[in-house]
Amino acid sequence: MDDIGFLEGLLRIASPSGDEGEVAKYLVATMQEQGFDVRRDEVGNAVGIAGDPDAEREIVLLGHMDTVPGFIPVRMRGDRLYGRGAVDAKGPLAVFVLAAARVSARLEGVRIVVVGAVEEEGSGKGAHHLALTMPAPWCAIIGEPSGWQGVTLGYKGMLNLEYRLVQPGGHTAGQFPGPAEKGVTFWNKVITYAEDWNHGRSGHFDTLDAALRGFRTFSDGLDDGVEMNIIIRIPPGVDVAALRHEMDVWRDGSGASLDVVGSDPPFRALKNTPPVRALLRGIRARGGRPVFKLKTGTSDMNVVGPAWGCPIVAYGPGDSSLDHTNEEHIRIGEFRRAVDVLSQALESMAKHRNRASAASPVAGATSTRQVAQTSQR
Repeated sequence: MDDIGFLEGLLRIASPSGDEGEVAKYLVATMQEQGFDVRRDEVGNAVGIAGDPDAEREIVLLGHMDTVPGFIPVRMRGDRLYGRGAVDAKGPLAVFVLAAARVSARLEGVRIVVVGAVEEEGSGKGAHHLALTMPAPWCAIIGEPSGWQGVTLGYKGMLNLEYRLVQPGGHTAGQFPGPAEKGVTFWNKVITYAEDWNHGRSGHFDTLDAALRGFRTFSDGLDDGVEMNIIIRIPPGVDVAALRHEMDVWRDGSGASLDVVGSDPPFRALKNTPPVRALLRGIRARGGRPVFKLKTGTSDMNVVGPAWGCPIVAYGPGDSSLDHTNEEHIRIGEFRRAVDVLSQALESMAKHRNRASAASPVAGATSTRQVAQTSQR
């Protein structure tokens, strides 16, 4: 298979979250050409099965087909391939397909399931469907950019909140605060709560971080209103129920509504598991120096990790600082090294006979060495 041609094909098909139909057709057709048993599931995930179809042990390679909006012309500059999704996360997904196709004929006793999930950048619809319907595999790898030498062990959780307050209009010279002032007061309390919780903590993976993503005031001449979109990144150890209770107290009596429109728990996987060990060996075999990473964003690991409870890790080429930017690109050399690393890792895991305990929703459960903490989404 033309590896770069395949990746370019994925990038040339626009697939903003919720509109993955065309790229799914391309992915399914490509996997079918490579001998995978392919299908689209009930929510639109593209699923390809390679290796021993009757094997008891199953390795799931879970990537996602969707991207954030925004067109980036697909072009090559030197060894850099530009395009929306090159890093997040069509690059890692292409690595999954290429590696599985390369080694599937040599695997015994293992079935590889490659999934291109829908709506990872939105509601997580594809991953939630898998968490509910797919039995826990023997182990899983999530397709997200870690850099070819990086192995991602965990992601912070997230609360996506919509605050809305409407009240009878009043003159700006009046003595009572308007919706905008009340909204700002609420936001300031969120910030103060986070600062108090973060006191004495360091490292972005371990801090409670809030971001005001939207603020809109409106009026129809009779009523005035304010709407805010607040994203709170949740580290392990935060009592989310207590935080929600505090926020309900802060808005109590104002008439404001506070709706959760998205929520993921924090998740951190264990280190000493078959996929982690196999990836470390593959990286070292190609002259790399492996590094563990913790991400401040979220991924489908937050969804399927707690549900499956199997050995799990995230891996993929690309610099995650380029996620969602207008300079999103991937280096061809890194992309190909990642294919080599994963190919070796899959063959190594196929030789592994003992199932291991996998993951913990509690950060730091088995951490024995420093990890890099990086931003993502």
